[in-house]
Amino acid sequence: MMLPHNTTVAVIDGQSFNLFRNGGHESDLALKAIPAPPLHAVNAGSGGRHYSSAGNPDARHQHEDGFAAAAAAWLNRQVLDGAIEALVVIAAPATLGELRKHYHKQLESVLEAELSRDLVGRPVADVEAAIRNH
Repeated sequence: MMLPHNTTVAVIDGQSFNLFRNGGHESDLALKAIPAPPLHAVNAGSGGRHYSSAGNPDARHQHEDGFAAAAAAWLNRQVLDGAIEALVVIAAPATLGELRKHYHKQLESVLEAELSRDLVGRPVADVEAAIRNH
């Protein structure tokens, strides 16, 4: 997959958020880490509707969904403010499903790709390889 210069790559799971920017050009991917904002789980969207039960024995699911909602809210704001013009989202499968529920229409319009993979904390080379192979 080829990415435009300055594409933002967000790598997310239910607890962590990493950001990269493509410093290379479309055929020459060169991701550089950029500071990610501190996010705090919110009880928004479906994250606020989960309750502890036998199928969900603890608050972990609530926290992960709330974190995904917070990440989506931050990404939405960046897109609406014009700070992100092209975006790739790489997220753990459950997190990706929750993120999608919170995407703004404008974010959807700048979304280059989504990858359902858990790559948080992995070396940048692994993130680049996943994008190249997508």
